[in-house]
Amino acid sequence: MTPHVDVLFSDFFEVDHKVLVDYGAFNVSLVADLPLFVDPFLLFNSEKPEYQQLHKDIVKYVEFLYDKSSAGAIDEGLMRAWYYFREVHQNWLGFSSDGNRGTGLGRDFAESLNRNLSLLFSDSGIARGIHLEKLGLINDGVGRDHISDFTTNLIKGFLAEYTQIFARDHIEPSKCRKHIVDRVRFNYDTESWEQREYYLPTLQKDFVLLTPSDMLTKDDTWINRTDLLDSVYSFASSLPDEALRAQLSRYLIQNLSARAKAKERKQVASQAVAKFPGIVDYFIKSKEETGGQASSISAQRIEYLERTVVEAVRRISHLLFAHTEFYRIPQDTYAESIEKANYLKHVIENQDGYIFLYDGTRPFATEAAIQKLFKLCWHATVSDVNAEVNNGRGPVDFTVSRGASDKTVVEFKLGRNTRLEHGISTQTEVYKKANNTKKRVVVIICFSDAELSSVAAILQKHGLLEDDGIIVIDANRDNKPSASRA
Repeated sequence: MTPHVDVLFSDFFEVDHKVLVDYGAFNVSLVADLPLFVDPFLLFNSEKPEYQQLHKDIVKYVEFLYDKSSAGAIDEGLMRAWYYFREVHQNWLGFSSDGNRGTGLGRDFAESLNRNLSLLFSDSGIARGIHLEKLGLINDGVGRDHISDFTTNLIKGFLAEYTQIFARDHIEPSKCRKHIVDRVRFNYDTESWEQREYYLPTLQKDFVLLTPSDMLTKDDTWINRTDLLDSVYSFASSLPDEALRAQLSRYLIQNLSARAKAKERKQVASQAVAKFPGIVDYFIKSKEETGGQASSISAQRIEYLERTVVEAVRRISHLLFAHTEFYRIPQDTYAESIEKANYLKHVIENQDGYIFLYDGTRPFATEAAIQKLFKLCWHATVSDVNAEVNNGRGPVDFTVSRGASDKTVVEFKLGRNTRLEHGISTQTEVYKKANNTKKRVVVIICFSDAELSSVAAILQKHGLLEDDGIIVIDANRDNKPSASRA
């Protein structure tokens, strides 16, 4: 009999999933972060007065920063007090594949925010509101995770109260305790952040925060740089500002080659935004005017995430933990990494695990989704398993270590990745050197016979067909019967 495996909030705190849904909260995974983000536009455009007030409070705080910045240079101590924020990891959302610990908002974000505050408050009169997302439109280094983290920090008091109400009504007292939560309210008289006490669900001595589903987005914020750059070319013929429209059109004609490919078009669009920043306000206005679509699109994407990634994690985790040999610890991290990867391969190929990597007939799994499944394989290990470790040459997917002398890097690749050969022949070697180890494991996931053939040809070309440290997982649903029917 397959043992019960706790994966979601509802599992750990013994709450009916429907009760959470009825409350409006997203049922987060407490095994690894999910790729969900708080979108401030969903607060701005909401019909709920409390969400609108949250957005007003966010703008009020940013206005406070603007006033202080305009008055003169801000010393390092106040920069840290007002601009630096830790990631609110207790909501279990974001990018991290390893648990729920992200990097937070440090110096780079603080300096970018301080430098661009005047642009946030430029009074063009074109857009209806002030939007944090404008930072990401202006600065390519400010992404959805930064905007989400900043927004989450500024509404943390609301999330704590929201979770406290649910905990008091629906969670056993033995699974909750009182916690002092830092930086939940800004006192404009003392110009400092205050802490408060909340009664919250508790996991491994830390509290857990619930987030309403209707303020979350799966992919990107509604106002985002990708859409802005895509809009530049249509703006050349549609901007209401005749002079700006003519200048933009002329610039594009002069700088775009006749056979421009996507990369060049994106680069020229980015340069156009920098040269004609007035475009940004018209783009934001267009997003405001179509804002009614934001909530429905986000809801559809979140439902899809629940139906695919979350369900896959739950079901495959049950398969993974069903066997006692799963808990045996090999002699070193290289052997253990190979064993864990091969075990995941076995579950996907031979125990119907591949079924849960598809949405109908279409594979949904990304490298990040497979990484989350791989992280489940390390339950009860004696090794230290860290994800997205960056040693200056880009992040490696995993490092597995038992002290400084025993370390293995693990990389995940999709068979359809056009840079797969580079990743196998060059990238992982760079990661080995950066992490001071000669041990590496590469896991490649294929969803078709064509991908399998292509991968085999690459491995043969580089003499790697017999390399035990390269594991190819066949997740093709068309070349195997279900194990239940075989």
